[in-house]
Amino acid sequence: MNLYVGNLPYNVTEDELKNVFAEFGTVDSVNIPKDNYSGQSKGFGFVEMPDNSEADKAIKGLNGNEFKGRNLKVNQAKPRTERSSRPSRY
Repeated sequence: MNLYVGNLPYNVTEDELKNVFAEFGTVDSVNIPKDNYSGQSKGFGFVEMPDNSEADKAIKGLNGNEFKGRNLKVNQAKPRTERSSRPSRY
């Protein structure tokens, strides 16, 4: 299951986030998007956990809980939608 993790501290690393979620089960991958210009975290990330029951435990155990001074928002990620590169004029 792909999890969305919001309200991340801007200085958190992918390894730190992986360690937090690993307490609930196996973590396949962690991705924290960064701003193209500044290189700073955008304040959210994604965690992929292969076992849905472990992912559900992580959601219940971490959503709303404090991590490095911020209350995390954790839920199942919505599928990504494609955005057009140019706005429509009509």
